[in-house]
Amino acid sequence: EVQLVESGGGLVQAGGSLRLSCVASGFTFGDVAIGWFRQAPGKEREAVSCISNVDGTTYHADSVKGRFTISNDNAKNTVLLQMNSLKPEDTAVYYCASESTGLICESPVVAQPEQYDFWGQGAQVTVSS
Repeated sequence: EVQLVESGGGLVQAGGSLRLSCVASGFTFGDVAIGWFRQAPGKEREAVSCISNVDGTTYHADSVKGRFTISNDNAKNTVLLQMNSLKPEDTAVYYCASESTGLICESPVVAQPEQYDFWGQGAQVTVSS
């Protein structure tokens, strides 16, 4: 059974930091890409970052470049999203998702949720002003 489990969300003041974790099981972690998406109330799901466990390619949306960093630990089947300089507009439920080719992070469709196969349950991140 494929599982993706997010943790590390919470409440933080603007300018603060949080680190999200995504622990995966049920598939060969080194063969896939893992993406982070977020969804705020009343808004569409938005791609944040992506990392290929195949070749290490990464992607960050323009809205988070220079503030968020994605990394992986293949030995622990874990992807981390370090979020610094948080802003109130970063408030959302954050989801991790897997993509089976492992190559989507360098693809023009990286930001399309429908390209991803399995999803976690989400972690709430709230940034107060």
